[in-house]
Amino acid sequence: MKSTNPVLARLGQAAERERAAGYAQPGPYGQPGYPQQQPYPGGYGQPVAPPAVTPMTIDDVVVKTVLMLAILGASAAAAWVLVPDALVGVAWIGAAVVGLALGLIISFSRMANPALVVAYSIVEGVFVGMVSKAFNTLYDGIVLQAVAASFGVFFLMAMIYKARIIRATPKFARIMVAIIAGLFGVMLVNLVLSLFGVNTHLRDGSPLAIGFSLVCIVVASLSFVLNFAQIEEGVRMGLPQRYAWTAAFGIVVGLVWLYLEILRLLSYFQGDD
Repeated sequence: MKSTNPVLARLGQAAERERAAGYAQPGPYGQPGYPQQQPYPGGYGQPVAPPAVTPMTIDDVVVKTVLMLAILGASAAAAWVLVPDALVGVAWIGAAVVGLALGLIISFSRMANPALVVAYSIVEGVFVGMVSKAFNTLYDGIVLQAVAASFGVFFLMAMIYKARIIRATPKFARIMVAIIAGLFGVMLVNLVLSLFGVNTHLRDGSPLAIGFSLVCIVVASLSFVLNFAQIEEGVRMGLPQRYAWTAAFGIVVGLVWLYLEILRLLSYFQGDD
């Protein structure tokens, strides 16, 4: 099973590497054609026990996710209060660039790195804080609405997954991967065109923009089903505990995307007040 999130998709690969490393260790004096000698505590002719590794649990992922969200929230609140209005745009762009770089490093790293994950939470908090401040300045109270809606959708998808109402089948995963890749391709093209003054009406409050945001929200919500399935599989395969940070990172990335899309959608219905 593969997740739409590249971070969580690597969990299965990591599990296979860990299991292979744990059970393919030769004895200290083994030679081709001769029995393997073992250390005296292990007895003679007995297989070498792999090093003890604490396996990841669902609780580990939950704790790390809550911790990441707490750090992100604190960073967002600090940026909201401390960054002057005149520097909101600069902080917004700077945090977006640094956050993207950290996200890519974490996503394609072979090992879980808690320090990088925490750093990402701080930087992404600044980005979310600046975006939220800009929107809340225009539409008072919109941030609280978006936060409540985002967590509501997340917990709803968790219950739907738990009840197996939607199953993360291979076909479902392939469709989701294709849709998400298409959406981000459209977003990238829209961004490039906007830099040249071309209005594609995808982000201006038009019916097309509302429809596009709704599609993004639905897809972001459904992607959690695949993420939950991948984490569950990682737990079943005995993935080491440190990979809970990687799993938490993937969940937080999805939550931030969902929040930003809901925030944008709500802004379309605020009127000119």
